[in-house]
Amino acid sequence: MIVLFSDFGFNGPYLGQVKAVLHQEAPGVPVIDLFANAPAHDPRASAYLLAAYGAGFPPGFPESTVFFAVVDPGVGGARKPGVLEADGRWYVGPDNGLFEIIIRRAKAEPRWWDIRWRQERLSETFHGRDLFAPVAARLARGETPAPDNKDNADFKGSPLDGLRRPDWPDDLAEIIYIDDFGNAMTGVRAETVAGVTELTVGGAFVGKARRFSDVPEGEAFFYENANGLLEISVNQGRADNLLKLSVGNQVAFIKK
Repeated sequence: MIVLFSDFGFNGPYLGQVKAVLHQEAPGVPVIDLFANAPAHDPRASAYLLAAYGAGFPPGFPESTVFFAVVDPGVGGARKPGVLEADGRWYVGPDNGLFEIIIRRAKAEPRWWDIRWRQERLSETFHGRDLFAPVAARLARGETPAPDNKDNADFKGSPLDGLRRPDWPDDLAEIIYIDDFGNAMTGVRAETVAGVTELTVGGAFVGKARRFSDVPEGEAFFYENANGLLEISVNQGRADNLLKLSVGNQVAFIKK
């Protein structure tokens, strides 16, 4: 399958144009909408989101998952387009830090190839449609870069050093995503803060609960969401409105 992760939005033509290319280039391959509203222009926040949600898709060869992962504010600029293989999954996108957490948490040694292939019609501002989508389709059809990072006409094996963001934390204590219900996800894995019973965000103190029904209607709480991240919610309400939250708000944890 091809899994779409981008900040393109569901409105407008962008997602539809990408899907049209995938349909033409890899007919019959399922295309899954994971995120079309990843944090806009924000590869850093998106990196933690991609790592948490990408882990739920199947690895392995030849039926591996291919991620079309494009949060690319530097499109057309100095950043390099490439292909990453990590733990049996393929990722196609820019080398702007979006894959940092995937690489850092990989169990086996990841591999990276710069994409040298270009088609005649290549927009300077829409590499998602004109570059990343065709390459994702090729991977989904079973055309993969040469093993051991050897070069070929379309892909050039490259060390991972240029992709890395060593100054980024292992877990990001910030709001990285707000969903349509107003729930606010953090970039912190619940397993890393065991024993924490309270957090602060935007000047508010929020207690911990296991599920929505454990707190009264209208009350804010935080919990481990279904993908292992700590998330702030309100029972039958919107945490973003109640606590005035937005992507980038810092979160601090209190252990009692």
